[in-house]
This record gives sequence, C-alpha cells and structure tokens, in this order.
Amino acid sequence: MQIITTVADMQRWALRQKRLKTKLGFVPTMGYLHAGHMSLVVTAREFLPAKSKVVVSIYVNPTQFGPSEDFSKYPRDLKRDLALCRKAGVD
Repeated sequence: MQIITTVADMQRWALRQKRLKTKLGFVPTMGYLHAGHMSLVVTAREFLPAKSKVVVSIYVNPTQFGPSEDFSKYPRDLKRDLALCRKAGVD
C-alpha cells in the first residue's frame, strides 16, 4: 500500500494513473475508520475492473466543524486506520 501525504504527490500519482488509463475508486473519509468505510472499499473493488486502484483519503477537514464543535477532539488513530486499509486491500 502506498501512502501519499502531500497534495502535489497525490496530483502526480493521479496523473500517472490517468496516463496508464487506470480506473480509480475513491473513498473520502475523515479517518477513524469503521465498518461503513470498509464496506465502501469492498464495494469499490467489486465494481472496478481488474488492475484498478482503490484510494482512501484520511483528512480531518476543519471546515466541516461549526464554531461550537471541537475540531481538536475529533478522534484520530492513523496507525489503526492504515492497518484497516491494508487489510481491506486499499492501494
């Protein structure tokens, strides 16, 4: 599984996949993954042709929190999330 941590690296990776005509399945998340997220990965894999890639974003987006919501208290466990992604076959 490849882990990409910058926008520029993701853009380069996606452009390379486009040039290779690789189909992509994208599961956007804010992390702290659960069975619902993993079912989206499984579904993406089922619907994509062979040699496709499944991508999961893990990004806690501060703009999704209101003024009275505590962004800093949103649960985060990147090590656990990455283990779940590996187990599910995320690329």
